[in-house]
Amino acid sequence: MKNVKRLLALGLAAVMTAGILTGCGNDAAGGNDAAGGTETSGGTETDANQNAGGEDAEQPAQSAEGGSVYYLNFKPEQDEQWQELAKAYTEETGVEVTVVTAASGEYETTLMSEMGKSGAPTMFQVNGPVGLANWKDYCYDLKDSDVYGELTSEDFALKDGDAVSGIAYVIESYGLIVNKTLLQEAGYTLDDIQSFEDLKKVAEDITARSGELGFAAFSSAGMDGSSDWRFKTHLANLPIYFEYQADGIGTTTAIKGTYLDNYRAIWDLYINNSTCKPEELAAKTGDDSRNEFLAGEAVFFQNGSWEYGNLTGDGTFSDADLAMIPIYFGAGDEASQGLCTGTENYWCVNKEADPADIQATLDFMYWCVTSETGTTSMGQDMGFVIPFKSAIESPNLFVKQDAEMTAAGKTPVSWNFPTMPSEEWKNGVGQALTAYAADQTDANWDAVVSAFVDGWATEYELISQE
Repeated sequence: MKNVKRLLALGLAAVMTAGILTGCGNDAAGGNDAAGGTETSGGTETDANQNAGGEDAEQPAQSAEGGSVYYLNFKPEQDEQWQELAKAYTEETGVEVTVVTAASGEYETTLMSEMGKSGAPTMFQVNGPVGLANWKDYCYDLKDSDVYGELTSEDFALKDGDAVSGIAYVIESYGLIVNKTLLQEAGYTLDDIQSFEDLKKVAEDITARSGELGFAAFSSAGMDGSSDWRFKTHLANLPIYFEYQADGIGTTTAIKGTYLDNYRAIWDLYINNSTCKPEELAAKTGDDSRNEFLAGEAVFFQNGSWEYGNLTGDGTFSDADLAMIPIYFGAGDEASQGLCTGTENYWCVNKEADPADIQATLDFMYWCVTSETGTTSMGQDMGFVIPFKSAIESPNLFVKQDAEMTAAGKTPVSWNFPTMPSEEWKNGVGQALTAYAADQTDANWDAVVSAFVDGWATEYELISQE
């Protein structure tokens, strides 16, 4: 409990200093963005969106008497759907479900604050092993729960020894979302982009003709708190992935930075072929980037499968207009590279909660992944691929494209960013990337390298001392 108590103390101090925190969808407990995270990724942010839910569904094996549920959600882009689902559950069962959504990039801090209060969350999230290390003393063992029995594979369980501390509830993908219509107007098709060099050629040609074409290659790589996770976490996953692949490892306390030249090359491509000047990125938001893409101002938009509803919901785009392609990195076997696919979204149940609330929470989780109402909401409304036996097929185009690539022999890029040591590390990388964008010197890129490599070692050393 030592680490957790330290975290709680720090979190409460931060709240006293900064004021009341709101929800997040891009920073699961343990310092990783999501959103999903994926991290994961740019939807609504609420101070305390609290609603409750129920409807038609299979009843869980047990029912809680007098219990209630408090779910601290870390994906703001699905806040509305979770509020509706909670309301449906309450209407059906009479059990109160409160959903609070943390602000983008603030999940860990919000969780630390909420866990220090009476009436703490009964259901929360961690990103993976790094996040679990902070919160394992709070995690109820799910190995005998009904919801654990619904997993399609034990690989989706997050374990601490023999204990099942968390359960993955969504598998997601991210890459470069493409406006195929604009790409065609520029004289290209998806077949013309099969490598980093291809992507560079197309992007720089669009930039050279942007006045004539009326659009840019990339939407803005915004580096404010609602958007920087796309680059300090999701894009930063690629140099980590390729280093792990080359070294045959799954984690490390001392990243070498073998592929940081590739990281610089793709970052240069993004920021120098964009809808805005590189020095303006510090103030650009996730909404700016999405709205530019929706308005037809850019061909490429780095984001994930969670964005599908935002792009198609109002009819701006149809499936025929869109595609998702890999983030080509100039490393590995690019011809066989797939989308970045994985999860950092693990449900945990607070073992410190009242027993009736624990049972109520277990019942709610089970209902979400077995009932028609729950699986429809998660699979269709939220666009999730859920790793449970009762899952329905997602209508999400990007999910389908990931499946098609995998079936065709493409290798998905695994999500290794849950091994990032801390949110502090990511913030250091993000700040260095922003400074470099404003002044693209070798010295400023050296600062990115230092934040990446030296910062990684420093943060893991701090972890080892706790």
